[in-house]
Amino acid sequence: MYEELKAKFERQYGRRAEYIFSAPGRTELGGNHTDHQHGLVLAAAVTLDTKAAAAENNDNCIRVISEGYAPVTVRLDELAVHPEERNTTAALVRGVAAGFMRRGYSIRGFDTYVVSDVLPGSGLSSSAAFEVLLGTVINVMSGCALSPAEVARIGQYAENEYFGKPSGLMDQTASAVGGIVAIDFADPGAPVITPVEFDFAGCGYALCIIDSGADHAELTEEYAAIPDELKAVCRVFGKERLREVDEREFYARIAEVRSTAGDRAVLRAAHVFSENRRCAEETAALGRGDFERFLRLVSESGRSSWMYLQNVIPAGSTARQELAFALLLCERLLGGRGAFRVHGGGFAGTVQAFVPVDMLEGFRAGVDSVLGAGSCHVLSIRREGGCLREKM
Repeated sequence: MYEELKAKFERQYGRRAEYIFSAPGRTELGGNHTDHQHGLVLAAAVTLDTKAAAAENNDNCIRVISEGYAPVTVRLDELAVHPEERNTTAALVRGVAAGFMRRGYSIRGFDTYVVSDVLPGSGLSSSAAFEVLLGTVINVMSGCALSPAEVARIGQYAENEYFGKPSGLMDQTASAVGGIVAIDFADPGAPVITPVEFDFAGCGYALCIIDSGADHAELTEEYAAIPDELKAVCRVFGKERLREVDEREFYARIAEVRSTAGDRAVLRAAHVFSENRRCAEETAALGRGDFERFLRLVSESGRSSWMYLQNVIPAGSTARQELAFALLLCERLLGGRGAFRVHGGGFAGTVQAFVPVDMLEGFRAGVDSVLGAGSCHVLSIRREGGCLREKM
């Protein structure tokens, strides 16, 4: 199964791989932009993987050859933040290694060859899959024995502090843990992770991710504006995160909040309050097998993200509004059946759609005919998170 990956490692490094690892991409099922406010999310690992062949070296460094990217070498005695590495693979490698070191672990040097079908900018969190993959490699090869949740936190640390993206913890947790998980981030240092048992394959719907054709490059400021504006709302109440703000008090003082933080900040806060409730309801609906209720909540989430969170169209974009166009296309093709919504961070990337299986062939053909062949990805849930696949 991994023979081609092993062969690529051997061609690059002139010796055989010792281990094969993999980590999945993820799909956000509920909780759009709630994790960074210490809220609730519902997420799942999917059957698109980032894989690595690896072997120890004696050079006190981590070497990463990731297909399609320039090779990266990070010395294990040089793990301070390098500002010039922001937004690069090297920053993630250095940050993940530093995360283990900060916890008191010593790391052995190793070489890796990485391949991935979690496409960058796909909204399926290729960066989190890479972070979890690298964390899993270090965890196993250096004998650290960290839990999946701890590996996820190291990935977030690398992305926040080294890569420079102020992400929450949902992506890394879903990739590290696997399956469908409900996550409560009330205490972000120890999030409550609850597995959710539901058979998507047997519910009569296909889970589709539609690539809008726009990527996330140059959108860091758009993503950063959301937590920044929500922080302005929280300051009115002397709090740090919206999870700490009483919703009734928020609405009782909404004129004051509007005057202080601005209209968009108020609208975004309103989305987070309602999205947390929806996420809890979505989790409960799947738990009792009520997929029709789940679909209605998915649709409500999508409307709230577009109207209030406003993470569909980047500021100032007029002629190019790829994500909004993809939402329109899904609405037309589904004709009132199933459900669809903006997926993940938004502004670019993907739309998530739940498509009745009797419509799937026509839906996929319709999407691909307009957005390009391969724009509609039909996914399944992957039960395993980041893991060791094979030891030679």
